[in-house]
Amino acid sequence: MEIHKSTEDYLESMLILEEEHGYIRSIDIAGHLGVTKPSVSYATKRLRENGYITMDSDGLITLTDSGMKIATSIYERHRLLTEFFVSIGVSPETARTDACKIEHDISEETFDAICKHSGQKRAR
Repeated sequence: MEIHKSTEDYLESMLILEEEHGYIRSIDIAGHLGVTKPSVSYATKRLRENGYITMDSDGLITLTDSGMKIATSIYERHRLLTEFFVSIGVSPETARTDACKIEHDISEETFDAICKHSGQKRAR
């Protein structure tokens, strides 16, 4: 099944928020992604329907195993690409922005080659 860029962005943001705060709330996702709360409500509904997240009665979100797998993969790509771009002289802000754009479309082969070239280890 093809995973859309927006799905990957939401799941990655949820992982980051969970690491930063220890929990995931819709309002925090909206702030992190710069989107409206209704957009987050729609997205979380779709993510629940696809089995990527669960939501408890207090509105706290938990990534399922399948959601966590996607989130960690995208987040790893983002981190390693950012580090690589910074190592070749790109400013950190531009490196983060470019990594966010590329992380969704880069092939496994190219990503593996970048990791190997830069001496960075993948979590897998």
